[in-house]
Amino acid sequence: MTEVLSQEEIDQLLTAINAGEAEPEEFKPAADTRKIKIYDFKRPDKFSKEQIRTVSIMHETFARLTTTSLSAYLRSMVHVHVASVDQLTYEEFIRSIPTPTTLAIINMDPLKGNAILEIDPAVTFSIIDRLFGGTGEGTKVQHELTDIEQSVMEGIIVRILGNMREAWSQVIDLRPRLGQIDTNPQFAQIVPPSEMVVLVTLETKVGEVEGMMNFCIPYLTIEPIIGKLSAQYWYSSVRRGTTTENLNILKDKLSTVDITVVAEVGRIQIPVRDVLSLKVGDVIRLYNVRVGDPMTLNIGNKKKFLCRPGVVGKKMAVQIVKKLAELEQEEFEELASEGEESV
Repeated sequence: MTEVLSQEEIDQLLTAINAGEAEPEEFKPAADTRKIKIYDFKRPDKFSKEQIRTVSIMHETFARLTTTSLSAYLRSMVHVHVASVDQLTYEEFIRSIPTPTTLAIINMDPLKGNAILEIDPAVTFSIIDRLFGGTGEGTKVQHELTDIEQSVMEGIIVRILGNMREAWSQVIDLRPRLGQIDTNPQFAQIVPPSEMVVLVTLETKVGEVEGMMNFCIPYLTIEPIIGKLSAQYWYSSVRRGTTTENLNILKDKLSTVDITVVAEVGRIQIPVRDVLSLKVGDVIRLYNVRVGDPMTLNIGNKKKFLCRPGVVGKKMAVQIVKKLAELEQEEFEELASEGEESV
């Protein structure tokens, strides 16, 4: 709280100054110590630090998926990880990449506009050499892609875009499509040079060959979902993974899974020598089981139902007569274990 001087104190200060006992400089206000941040209006920051961090998290997932899929496809050790995520102008991005290179124009449906996936020539020719039966060493002489080489890289990029769709699924149902492949960056003018972009740089290693893979997304393209690029939305969307819709999908997937079902007459433990001496006509007395008692129907290793044997057509079958509750299941298992111990 600022202290207010009384009239008497003001008069004393004026008297002291006039008498030369105090210098006016002593009563100057304190200098402004606020830090000044330089802002470049030619390069305005469009993305917050939180949004940049969320983009980084998304593409770490993309990098892991790409590492797995390319390793399996190329039958070689492939490692991809996020090196950096930056915002810069499109012109700066174009100037930073070599010529010739592999530039894939990506349609970011349902978002408007395009993005660019740039693959370092060293990585490109290492992949091509590997798919053509070589060791994956690539070539030191860089040249524009032939029609066959371009067709091969189209298949690789389509595979990579599938991983990108999965990595973005928590934010938007992205359906990226390959538009065309260029080798000269000057021909890939998807936005004005001064437009801000977010650049995801991924360090890529194929065998012993290392290079960069860059994913450039213009701000105009990502603007409609910019509000979703926050930690709060990201983690809430992860929690939404257990919604009713997703549970129904899981149930549909599980409904096609095969599982072992066994109709069990009874159990008994006998020595191996008795098993070896068994012959046709021998009778094995089962513990705690009487003729006419229902059998248990086991699903996996759990007793779930009581059933009776029968025949349907020419096939053996069982008819379910009762569903066992959890308590009854435990009782059946205890009786079975007691019988095994006493035999």
